[in-house]
Amino acid sequence: MPFDIPESRDAPDGDLGTEPTDAALVSCPYCGESSELPVDLAGGAIQEYVQDCEVCCQPWLVRVRLDGEGNASVSVKTLDDE
Repeated sequence: MPFDIPESRDAPDGDLGTEPTDAALVSCPYCGESSELPVDLAGGAIQEYVQDCEVCCQPWLVRVRLDGEGNASVSVKTLDDE
């Protein structure tokens, strides 16, 4: 299920070396708890990685797609859904 990225929260000035990031609110496909998932806007137009739920520690398959304007859609699935 895609999610919209909330308003930008840029790193404070002086945080050199920090890539632009934002966050998406996602729900764990295992336990249903909501979590804010950081999104690396400099990580490429299509990103896929595994990340564990902060609540139940189950692994998620995270997919991020950035459009030409830098808007992200994020989906989170179980590894079994693949």
